[in-house]
Amino acid sequence: MDRLTSMKVFAAVVRLGSFAAAAEDLDMSSAMCSKYIRDLETSLDARLLNRTTRQQSLTEVGSTYHKKVIGILSEIEEAEQCVSELQNEPVGTLRLMSAPSFGSFHLARAIKGYKKQYPKVAIELFLSDDHEHMVELGMDLSFRVREMEDSSVVAFKISSSRLIVCASPEYLQENGTPKTPHDLKNHICMSMLDNLVFSPHWIFNIDGNETIINTDSNYLKANMADSLRVAAINGSGLIQLPSYMIGLDIQAGRLKPVLEKYEPKPLPINLIYAHRKHMSLKIRSFVDYMQAYFETPPYWDKWMYEIK
Repeated sequence: MDRLTSMKVFAAVVRLGSFAAAAEDLDMSSAMCSKYIRDLETSLDARLLNRTTRQQSLTEVGSTYHKKVIGILSEIEEAEQCVSELQNEPVGTLRLMSAPSFGSFHLARAIKGYKKQYPKVAIELFLSDDHEHMVELGMDLSFRVREMEDSSVVAFKISSSRLIVCASPEYLQENGTPKTPHDLKNHICMSMLDNLVFSPHWIFNIDGNETIINTDSNYLKANMADSLRVAAINGSGLIQLPSYMIGLDIQAGRLKPVLEKYEPKPLPINLIYAHRKHMSLKIRSFVDYMQAYFETPPYWDKWMYEIK
């Protein structure tokens, strides 16, 4: 069988996690998808995937081979992009990774305008926090809300997000408004679980110094910020979340900010590009569009000028 197609099928199975999903993505039958993988393993005389009735996982040999395959397919795609760029028109498939909240709240909106301007670029959006494996998963770009220290990648800043403490007007009316971060010990504070940036230890700027306040009230913890946002809107307690998640709720009056003068410095929102020799026109056009779309100040922070 065609070796290049077999590589594409193998990469799709790893990226999507199943033969059925890969077959649908590549517009072929599951049986044909399995045949490509079997023939590839036969030609290599090595097992690439451990198969169970529910999922597939890479063998040690498969993991090494997968990294090489991703590189080969990337080089082929870049070669094709070079040809299309001679016609000055972005084409091809753009694979994006984003944290679920940012992707759902904002990126899905922005893609509409980009697609209208560049209709020949197909978009695949993966909502995940597994940014460390973006290359292995075949991603072209990844949105990250944090400071970047990894010099092996290229980071394009597209916007920023404030860290806001807020609650519903009903909660504040019933429980009072905290005046300083130390008042939080008398309030219900709902926090993130197992997250390096947002955790029960909330960040504040006190007298010019970044200060951590323990806000663990044991009322509600969650590994997804959207659940905390909904709980806060319904009057359950206080939250500290990035403004891109709750800025529009504040603007609509569903949430009310508190402790604004103690806010820490804003978090940068970056588009991460796994550093390669050539940046295709589709990637360059997407980065440029996103930088223009998420203007300064971003639309989720415009409430701060309207309510003062």
